[in-house]
Amino acid sequence: MPTASSPLVVEVTRGPLVESRHAGILAVSDSAGRLEVSAGDVGRAVFPRSSAKLIQALPLVETGAADALGLTVEELAIAGASHNGEEAHVATALSMLRKAGLDGSALECGCQWPERGADVARLNRAGEVPTALHNNCSGKHAGFLCVACRLGAVTAGYVEPDHPVQREVTAALSALTDTPLDETVMGIDGCSIPTYAVPLDRLARAFARLGTGIGLGAARSDAAVRLRKAAAAAPFMVAGTGRFCTEVMTRFGERAYVKTGAEGVFCAIFPDAGLGVALKVDDGGTRASEALMAAVMERFVARDDEERAFLSRWSRRTLTNRRDITVGEVRLAADSRAALAA
Repeated sequence: MPTASSPLVVEVTRGPLVESRHAGILAVSDSAGRLEVSAGDVGRAVFPRSSAKLIQALPLVETGAADALGLTVEELAIAGASHNGEEAHVATALSMLRKAGLDGSALECGCQWPERGADVARLNRAGEVPTALHNNCSGKHAGFLCVACRLGAVTAGYVEPDHPVQREVTAALSALTDTPLDETVMGIDGCSIPTYAVPLDRLARAFARLGTGIGLGAARSDAAVRLRKAAAAAPFMVAGTGRFCTEVMTRFGERAYVKTGAEGVFCAIFPDAGLGVALKVDDGGTRASEALMAAVMERFVARDDEERAFLSRWSRRTLTNRRDITVGEVRLAADSRAALAA
């Protein structure tokens, strides 16, 4: 339910009436923490989940693992991905592991069926079952294993909070958000690594810093640029066919880095504007988080009507039934429209 701390941000209509409502919070920040846009209690701590994968991939570059193993642009992009488990995703994650002298059995993210029915059907026709390589986080985990090898650490247990790899990842998130991270704010993510809750406004500021380099050392700034450029150059690896992140970065290139996370979290970097974005939809709805992020991009990234029309596919998405009859739409609610218009 919408409240003063979580206003109504997205609504879903059917015919002339609003049928469903999504509450949430939104922060658009510069690297100094000045808020260009805010809605709701942006000081509330949220789990970034997969929206933080760019941060989680920083040690892959900072430790020298990426260069030592000769990782490609596609491999750097998938290290920060939540992918569909399509054939190219599986092959790229496996390529990373092989460069580190490992294979899919080293992954500790768990097995997962591919996202798309076509890829599930392909496995079924071949009499195969999904493996950890099909997990949407397999690229990130392959990156973790590359870091473990670079550090000379054991690979088993690399998902544990006290493993050297996770200590590097946690330190990066803590430094970028200026937030102490310990077991009091820790949960376990779907792929078994630790996930730490941080205030939403600090998360937005962290992404602004990743886009501008302000407040970062040279090595971290260079690593962030390299990972952002990889995502822009190989956006298919970040998500896949039909996905918001892939389609937006295919269209806007280096002008917008966007990354979804589970439970309605989304983060973004708009380098030209020097801004970072973090948002959380309280009920975890992806349709709402995509709509809100698209609307933020309409204000801060779109340069003309053509680009706004492209983004409106998500910010004001038409809903049809199984006979392709228009029945309603997903759209911004009054509270978020007012926040973005201010």
